[in-house]
Amino acid sequence: MPQSERLPGAPEFRFEHPKGGGEARGHLLTEFGGNGTHKFLLREGSAVAAEAWPGLGDHARRLRAELRADGTFTDPPDGPDQSQAPPRWVATRDIECNSSSAAAALVCGYNASGPELWRTVEGYPLNDYLSTGWRQPRKAWLVRGSNVSGHNLVRQLWLREGLVSLSGGHLPPLEEADPTKSALRRFVESGYEGAASYNQKQGLVDELHAFLTQMRVGDTVATIGDGRLHIGQLAGEAAQISSPGGLSNLRRTVDWSPRSHAYEELPEEVQQRLSVQHDVVDLTAVLDALDGLTGRPEQSSSSASDDSERFWADERPSQRELYLPPVTDALADRLLVHDRAWLDEIRELLVDEKQLVFYGPPGTGKTYLAMKLAEHFGGGPEQVKIVQFHPSYSYEDFFEGFRPVEDPETREVAFRLTAGPLRELADLASREGNRHIPHFLIIDEINRANLAKVFGELYFLLEYRTRSVRLTYSADDFALPSNLFVIGTMNTADRSIALVDAAMRRRFAFVELSPRTEPTAGLLARWLKRAGKDPEPARLLDALNALIDETDFAIGPSYLMKPGVYRDGGLHRTWRTKLLPLLEEHHYGEGLDVAARYGLDALREQLR
Repeated sequence: MPQSERLPGAPEFRFEHPKGGGEARGHLLTEFGGNGTHKFLLREGSAVAAEAWPGLGDHARRLRAELRADGTFTDPPDGPDQSQAPPRWVATRDIECNSSSAAAALVCGYNASGPELWRTVEGYPLNDYLSTGWRQPRKAWLVRGSNVSGHNLVRQLWLREGLVSLSGGHLPPLEEADPTKSALRRFVESGYEGAASYNQKQGLVDELHAFLTQMRVGDTVATIGDGRLHIGQLAGEAAQISSPGGLSNLRRTVDWSPRSHAYEELPEEVQQRLSVQHDVVDLTAVLDALDGLTGRPEQSSSSASDDSERFWADERPSQRELYLPPVTDALADRLLVHDRAWLDEIRELLVDEKQLVFYGPPGTGKTYLAMKLAEHFGGGPEQVKIVQFHPSYSYEDFFEGFRPVEDPETREVAFRLTAGPLRELADLASREGNRHIPHFLIIDEINRANLAKVFGELYFLLEYRTRSVRLTYSADDFALPSNLFVIGTMNTADRSIALVDAAMRRRFAFVELSPRTEPTAGLLARWLKRAGKDPEPARLLDALNALIDETDFAIGPSYLMKPGVYRDGGLHRTWRTKLLPLLEEHHYGEGLDVAARYGLDALREQLR
């Protein structure tokens, strides 16, 4: 049976086994396999892992066994000591595989994605050399044109002539209707040599690929011009023409809606995506919001007219909006907050600021209150994530960074970009279907870390939720979703902690929890009354705090809201082992007899 021809324009691809286990090579074929992708030729001499991992498909497992039995996979010739390398075989002939992933399974001994595993010498994935596969039936795109070499093409050309365009004056004539990313990379490398940096050329390749290959007729397209958002529907395939100054060589026809929308009036999620600084941006994540701005007409069974063929409508569909549940009497009673107006104010601060800090001395219930409020406003613990800061906490721990990770299949350890708790929660909150649900991040002991180091560029996003920034590690354009709320707690009695900087104070609302002010004042008395216990501990705690000269070192009621306090000798034990040591540290070096001043006997004598 004659072998299929090599796919024109596709290079040789390679895979390097770990620990010096050798290299496998191959290339794409013109013929398609049974799954609709190009077949792949695994080249003679390729190194193959001798061990098959659990989870490898039965077909690949049988095929590897057959190739081993017929001598196609043989032991490697004797060579330098490779005691550290895993056992391997060598292919004695070319092997035609049904797909690049099938070839990857033969080579690695485990199921792997061929389009990502096979790479060129330069490191580009095989996926770049394949035509666009499956994509969502309808997507949305932002194309920028208000400042193309100083020209406002949105006003001067696009809206008037019904199109969007990209500048492609340095590109040769494009013969393919849907050029692959690898073909576009070759054109950009040669056409823009000396005219653009490496990063600029990489960004241009991505934008050209989106405009020429990923966009489809029927997709929604949007652009910003003169401070207003214009939305339309792609009506034609990409065309390459000559244009004055090469400003609009690549064009697509668009059926623009006659309505436009002021930027300031757009939903926050749309403003966030519009702030991404690229000429072509995928807006599919906010497609529903764009539909809400334009509306979509009902399909008519009658003959289509110009109006019925347009997908615009004046009616705006109902949207699920972000909403914090109101404070209830049941919540106030459960938290023993007798002044419900205080809880209403906390809710209003979260709505307005989206981040606040509970601060005060130890034992005032800061963390407990933060958790219970987050669960109430978020609808349950599933929308709440808790982290605790400490002096060695960093941006890489909090948001994202490279960390050593073991591959569960190869057992190799490599540094991989890993998301931290804030990135994970932000991704969850911004997921489709979650954008109207409040999500809460609780940062316990927020002032124990170097905040400028931990937050990095996220400082900006805490204040400007409608904007995005380019991230340090992943280089993604990231925005904090509007449904992500942050509650921090801060212990003011720890004198080893520096004051929070002004930038942090401006971005957070600060709410004091002190034994001398509501709702903490009187909390222990209310708790004892509800539990049917002797009110004496509340009176003793009030007397103790009256003797402490600094508000930041007052003692909170939570020390005395534990079952052990009310067993035989429990109050004396807690006073001696929990409260007096705190006060000894406060008066360290002063020569004060702490027990004589703050002990139970002294306080009881004072209360008589």
